[in-house]
Amino acid sequence: MTDLLFRGGRAFTPEGFAEAVLVRDGRIAAVGRDSDLVRLAPHAEPYDLNGGLLTPGFTDAHIHPIQAGLERAQCELSEVFGLDAYIARIADYATKNPHKSWIDGGGWDMSAFPGGLPHRAQLDFLDRPAYLIQRDHHAAWVNTRALERAGITKDTPDPADGRIERDPDGTPSGVLHEGAMDLVGLLTPRPTPADQAAALLDAQRHLFSLGITGWQDAIVGSYAGSDDQLPTYISAATDGTLKARVVGALWWDRAQGAEQIPSLTARRASAEGLDRFRATAIKIMQDGIAENFTAAVIEPYCRCGGTGLSYVDPQLLGGYVKDLDALGFQVHFHAIGERAVREALDALTGTNPANRHHIAHLQIITPPDVPRFAAQNVTANLQPLWATHHAQMDELCIPYLGFPRSDWQYPFADLVSHGTRLAAGSDWPVSSADPIQAMHVAVNRTEPPGSHNSGYHTAGTPFLPGQSLTLRTILAAYTSGSAWLNDSPAGILEPGRLADLAVLDRDPFTLDPADIWTTRVTATFVDGEQVH
Repeated sequence: MTDLLFRGGRAFTPEGFAEAVLVRDGRIAAVGRDSDLVRLAPHAEPYDLNGGLLTPGFTDAHIHPIQAGLERAQCELSEVFGLDAYIARIADYATKNPHKSWIDGGGWDMSAFPGGLPHRAQLDFLDRPAYLIQRDHHAAWVNTRALERAGITKDTPDPADGRIERDPDGTPSGVLHEGAMDLVGLLTPRPTPADQAAALLDAQRHLFSLGITGWQDAIVGSYAGSDDQLPTYISAATDGTLKARVVGALWWDRAQGAEQIPSLTARRASAEGLDRFRATAIKIMQDGIAENFTAAVIEPYCRCGGTGLSYVDPQLLGGYVKDLDALGFQVHFHAIGERAVREALDALTGTNPANRHHIAHLQIITPPDVPRFAAQNVTANLQPLWATHHAQMDELCIPYLGFPRSDWQYPFADLVSHGTRLAAGSDWPVSSADPIQAMHVAVNRTEPPGSHNSGYHTAGTPFLPGQSLTLRTILAAYTSGSAWLNDSPAGILEPGRLADLAVLDRDPFTLDPADIWTTRVTATFVDGEQVH
């Protein structure tokens, strides 16, 4: 393999910036002054950065690529906004796919509907059942045909971990929350192994285009109508089509208890010895989301009452986590509400820091719980794109959270001030996978121009701007922080590390912070070989 010398711009390093980086045999051989590296490797092939920035490849610490790839091949609604646009997209998809027995897909936004709720009647123009997953993947919009196919009537009880929205007379209205999604979702046509393999490769191409060279898949198992993706990853890692470095977070079935641990251990073992994939984490989803009142909160929601759902009994959770920790598993929590965050922290008390446990999302954290992350060696896994005055925040979160709780949202700066280790991710396809857009939000606490919420009246107003991060801090979270979380040998530009790299078309550190979003990835390398 020819030596490759990156020069003509700057390189992002833990100490600051370097002028050049030398790559040899898939690893970083040297980092330093351009003149020194030219003398060290006079025959190296130059790669001109053209004034841009070289960074380690990004690692997304919470993402769902196979699900995203499948949805990209279905009725994709995330690129449009509003009922009229959704209906037009759905009708067009139905016309182009007359052979499909179901209209499935997703990406609709709760803020496009009064109270965040669409209705079955809006989909009843279709001649087939419809199952469309909400953008956040915590609800599904279905039509009357789908409800009839599933046998859901006014007499159908809500499942323990979900809710069926209903009209005033009790008739299901067409929105299924959380565990209720499975009532219809499990009836939809299942993707074949070939479908899943194609979805993974499509997602990998897209992620490489964004400079992402590794990730943690936050659900590897069956959830809300999805299919187990472990065989897909094992097959792709075995045949060499998986080029990225991936950790799979095995799904904790909240309908079971400790009796599932032996099967999780066996699933982990089935992926041992693979170069690009390991199944070493366990995903525990402790609550839902604030917008549909399933996030676990301490004080009741304003206007509607209720305190949300704890999907795993907090009295049992600590025991499960202790057992998983003893077996060397990393625990990856979903926690949105402040009660769920506290339950996760309580469960992680006394666990082994070497297992690199982390809590994702962290929408609401009470001030007394913020210092506990650093004190307990728990990593904060941030999804920065959500920390803005988007419509969902202003119409479906703040009014129901009330004060002071709504001021406890996404306290990134407070976490940093207490010494918390950060990782970062996107939750794609819930939101954009683009790390640059997420970094823009983390720094500015406003949405990048061009998003469908950018015309919203408060979209340009920073959301709790005192919680913003520096560009260096959030870039480190997306590189060294998330790579550390995955125990990856990449993530830092230093000799000996694997040469997983991203080339940016400009140096965002030289830009006005309001222009960070304009940065683009021009090239991506894995093991020193260009993959985008």
